[in-house]
Amino acid sequence: MTILLKMENLERHYETPAGIVKALDGVTFEIKQGERVILLGPSGSGKTTLLNCLSSLDSPTSGNYTFKDKQVPRNHSEKMTSFRRENIGYVFQFFNLLQDLTVLENILLIQELSGKKDHARALELLKLVGLEAEVDRFPGEISGGQQQRVAIARSIAKRPNLLLGDELTGNLDTETSQKVMTALVRACKEENITSVFVTHDEGLVRYATRVIRIDSGKIVSDESVNSEVE
Repeated sequence: MTILLKMENLERHYETPAGIVKALDGVTFEIKQGERVILLGPSGSGKTTLLNCLSSLDSPTSGNYTFKDKQVPRNHSEKMTSFRRENIGYVFQFFNLLQDLTVLENILLIQELSGKKDHARALELLKLVGLEAEVDRFPGEISGGQQQRVAIARSIAKRPNLLLGDELTGNLDTETSQKVMTALVRACKEENITSVFVTHDEGLVRYATRVIRIDSGKIVSDESVNSEVE
């Protein structure tokens, strides 16, 4: 498989009154096209910091980050924004849907903002996550799990190269989480999207093709797994 991105000796330090905190401390790995990677670790381990560096929401203190063999911009807000717009999809823990727009309109808006408005494709994406019957309903009229599936469809509407998520099932019960993750796997496979998700839930490992465990800003294990959901 083609290598999509590579991080080498990535450091992210923060200055605090108590001294320097090493949120990331020499992180090195690569991710290939089509992988579904879960980042596992306890609170404060550096998972979210790593995700923010992957998305170019944050700039590393030092180290090298390449995406499709090109250096990812850092410390330049406009170039970082352009990189995210062209390459990154994001699924948030709290859905972040616009409450005054219908399910379908939430998808169409993202398409329009990325210059790729396509009504038929928006409907296809909602069918892909099992919500073809909810297109005209508002977010407040559907369940939390359904809202998260809308968020997944919205995040892939612009055809991102990399889909990221931070505790995206953190507010959902086990049964609903399973439905959301099954929809996510299906969508990523259908759209050939590489994904990286942060969680502390060991139960989500079954949806991944690879698990990277991080603690105290360092990678402590990196293993391929046989996904139970295909």
